[in-house]
Amino acid sequence: MTHVLLLGGTSGASQLAQALHQARIPAVFSYAGATLAPVAQPLPTRCGGFGGVPGLVQFIRSQGITHVVDATHPFAAQMSRNACAACDATGVPLLALERAPWQAEAGDRWLDVPDMAAAAQALPEDPARVFLAIGRKQLDAFAGRHQHHYLLRLVDAPQPGSLPLADTTVVLGRGPFSAAHDQALLQAHGITWLVAKNAGGEATRGKLLAARALGLPVVMVQRPPLPQRPRTEEVGTVLHWITHGVLPEAAGKVPSSP
Repeated sequence: MTHVLLLGGTSGASQLAQALHQARIPAVFSYAGATLAPVAQPLPTRCGGFGGVPGLVQFIRSQGITHVVDATHPFAAQMSRNACAACDATGVPLLALERAPWQAEAGDRWLDVPDMAAAAQALPEDPARVFLAIGRKQLDAFAGRHQHHYLLRLVDAPQPGSLPLADTTVVLGRGPFSAAHDQALLQAHGITWLVAKNAGGEATRGKLLAARALGLPVVMVQRPPLPQRPRTEEVGTVLHWITHGVLPEAAGKVPSSP
């Protein structure tokens, strides 16, 4: 009997959860537990880590998982590596539902950097007002660049004194955000630089369109390397793979992640 483990956290994961529910395909949705109130899903849901590769292997076996879909955030590299290792150990097939990275277009002022430490160093020496659109897990990289004022947009309100940045404004919100909304946000806070992860997708692209409209420089952090695994951008392809055991011919030509 089919039983899918959907490793979620992205808008694509939520779309797939709806599709699995509508198709009446047994599945469990797994959140990393990064937010206090994750988006409700129409599938049985669990939150929190598995305990590394051994814990994930045990979960796959104990729950009779027949397919694993990695629809985590493109920067959740450790979870993706664990999923690859656990599927190799159990012989359970794995498919990544992974959106394509954004590409710079005419009018964009992007500076591509390999990681968050490089992003911090790419900011100017003179004081700037920086929108750190990176979540809260890697803020330590910017703690030494204390001359800047940082705008953070978070899902959950931080505990007092928990942020490593001295000069910070926090706004709360959960995407998607439109370009008009983000342009108004940047203008209201006098933002002069943007730091973003190259997550891809439409839900959080508004900030890039806003930066282009305002002529702002964008420090774009590239994705971490991941193990090679089959991947697709389409929910329909995932459903075909689950129900037929193979990718459709067109999707079979989609390259693996680098």
